[in-house]
Amino acid sequence: MKMTTEEAFVKTLQMHGIDNAFGIIGSAMMPISDIFPDAGITFWDCAHETSGGMMADGFTRATGRMSMMIAQNGPGITNFVTAVKTAYWNHTPVLLVTPQAANKTIGQGGFQEMEQMNLFADCVAYQEEVRDPSRIAETLNRVIMQAKRASAPAQINIPRDFWTQVIDIDLPVIVDFELPQGGETAVSQAAEMLSNAKFPVILNGAGAVLSEGGIEASRILAERLDAPVCVGYQHNDAFPGNHPLFAGPLGYNGSKAGMQLISKADVVLCLGTRLNPFSTLPGYGIDYWPSDAKIIQVDINPDRIGLTKKVSVGIVGDAAKVAKGITAKLADTAGDIDRAERKNTIATTKSAWAQELTSMNEEQDDPGTDWNVRARAAKPDWMSPRMAWRAIQAALPVEAIISSDIGNNCAIGNAYPSFNESRKYLAPGLFGPCGYGLPSIVGAKIGCPDVPVVGFAGDGAFGISVNELTAIGRGEWPAITQIVFRNYQWGAEKRNSTLWFDDNFVGTELDEGVSYAGIANACGLKGVVARTQEELTAALNQAIKDQMENGVTTLIEAMINQELGDPFRRDAMKKPVAVAGINKADMRSQKAGVAAE
Repeated sequence: MKMTTEEAFVKTLQMHGIDNAFGIIGSAMMPISDIFPDAGITFWDCAHETSGGMMADGFTRATGRMSMMIAQNGPGITNFVTAVKTAYWNHTPVLLVTPQAANKTIGQGGFQEMEQMNLFADCVAYQEEVRDPSRIAETLNRVIMQAKRASAPAQINIPRDFWTQVIDIDLPVIVDFELPQGGETAVSQAAEMLSNAKFPVILNGAGAVLSEGGIEASRILAERLDAPVCVGYQHNDAFPGNHPLFAGPLGYNGSKAGMQLISKADVVLCLGTRLNPFSTLPGYGIDYWPSDAKIIQVDINPDRIGLTKKVSVGIVGDAAKVAKGITAKLADTAGDIDRAERKNTIATTKSAWAQELTSMNEEQDDPGTDWNVRARAAKPDWMSPRMAWRAIQAALPVEAIISSDIGNNCAIGNAYPSFNESRKYLAPGLFGPCGYGLPSIVGAKIGCPDVPVVGFAGDGAFGISVNELTAIGRGEWPAITQIVFRNYQWGAEKRNSTLWFDDNFVGTELDEGVSYAGIANACGLKGVVARTQEELTAALNQAIKDQMENGVTTLIEAMINQELGDPFRRDAMKKPVAVAGINKADMRSQKAGVAAE
């Protein structure tokens, strides 16, 4: 069948149902973007490619449908690096399309030339460059299938002089694989361990969300065993939050109940999690990981099993299928050992933590430091971060999709949101990029227009993506709600400064003359400032109403004091010691003609 190369490309996208693309227009992609409208593909032209990539990540995570990043070769494509690596560790199957400098001139250092395959080698699960115009459809089909199989980004690199050529090809065939259900022996061993456990605990990760029916299968297994279910760091939507067995998230500022319960485990089923080491670091002074427990790790990727924790049984398989297989092989008496006592322990531990969390207003200082005391004294009438989070919880719809950003105040909120459905919590993941909260929630809203969405960011992180306010107010863009915690500082780094650098605040202070609400208003959006809990709850209620009924995007600037939460990286920081000493008098001038020694 005769067609142009761009027609072959777009027809392959249609075969896979990829109908949303994110990026910035450039000449190297225009032969295909020109036919996007006729193909039913919407191109969302953002203000910066990094944000466009995070919109794609948010879209795919919220919907389960693949989307595409695309931009101009060279500097447009390099701006995708952070977003693609973010998607990689979020296990998000997105398509990265990288038009390349023309084959005719590549290697001559021409305009916007870049080694784009090397650039993304550590950011994608699969990458391939088109070698001949006749192979565009074949290569694209394979790249898309690899992204789906790995649940990760995959890249197709296309020399721009391959467009607008006539080829004679058959469109490729889509080949889907049935996901593995785990080895029979390993599944039987896991079932035996859980059947004999005195205090079994389940830890759900992203795999439970990504697996079709994974959360439901884990619910059935948990109920059979009366096992508490914890979720991994930033995966608060990996088990129904209204279920009596839900114990909450582990990791930084997570659920103390979850930590206390998993510390009692003699068998832990880690379902669909790579057990990232940051996700199981001590919290609230509790070193909760049960080092003597038997660990069953289930992951679709065998390379992740046993990588960070000692594992008793490793199972390569889909979370739902493995959970169903284990449930089917449980002994009739599974869960009966100390069942009543265990159920009581779960209930009382959860209740105590809920009461404690409700009463928590202040962040604690380490011995020998007093920043948080000073912060409260400096702004006695301002909300603390935890007061702001409780005000938000009072107005946040139960069905809402929310995003989070990297930073102190978003992290303090880790213990607060829970969800009754999956694909509701878009945290930035373990690559940890700032600037994720706004673009990811925009992508989620594009994919789920009938669901209320709320993005969260601290004011430092928000500054990285604030330029998207100039893009998202156009008529075709759906309305969203964004909350910015405003305390005029890079909080996580400031906490490090109080603990290890004697309050030497280098690069931690933000401009108090800038109003994000004012910028939103200047961009034709609605900007609101909230200074009290009552104002914040009322503003969020109104913003959700405006979003869903009036098509109005609202940015709420929540003014909070400068309290600082627990440091992210106690495991990686220590107080420096001066040896040779540093003196500014040793600085030399850079006058022209003066050689460096």
